[in-house]
Formats: sequence, structure tokens, C-alpha cells
Amino acid sequence: MSITSRLKERVMGVGQKAMERLFADEKRAQKVVEVIGKAQQAKKSVDSAQRVVMHQFNFATKQDFKDLGKQLSGLKKRLRSLDEKIAAL
Repeated sequence: MSITSRLKERVMGVGQKAMERLFADEKRAQKVVEVIGKAQQAKKSVDSAQRVVMHQFNFATKQDFKDLGKQLSGLKKRLRSLDEKIAAL
């Protein structure tokens, strides 16, 4: 077994033990869940505000790039299909 794999295994074990201890107390586990939920809501709010600001400055957002990627993928498929039809003629 390599040093890297042993180190990964050890880190995973320590992480697992830490999570077990963290969630051992039900009240503490509930608080952790609440904090995670609040953090997710805050991230959504920040992302939304960021999207608005980016569009106001005419900058592309991450979602804009994803949407363009999907459109490009569809155009590539269409082009391949048309290319096949032309080759068949």
C-alpha cells in the first residue's frame, strides 16, 4: 500500500470519527443542520445578487456560460446530423 493511500485512509478515518462525535449529540446535530441550511440560503441570496449586478454591468454569469455551452452542444449535434445527410447524397 502506498504512502498516499495510507494517508488518505487515515484522514478518512479521522474525518469519520470527527463527524460521529459531532453528530453524537442530537441537539448539536440539529444545530449543525440549521447552520448548513442557513449557509445554503445565504449562498442562494449572494448568487442571486451577484447575477443581478453582473447583468447590470453587462458581464456574463456562470449560468450564461452554461446556457451557451448547451446551445453550442445542440448546434454541434445539428451540424453532425447535417454533415451525415450531405455525405449520404
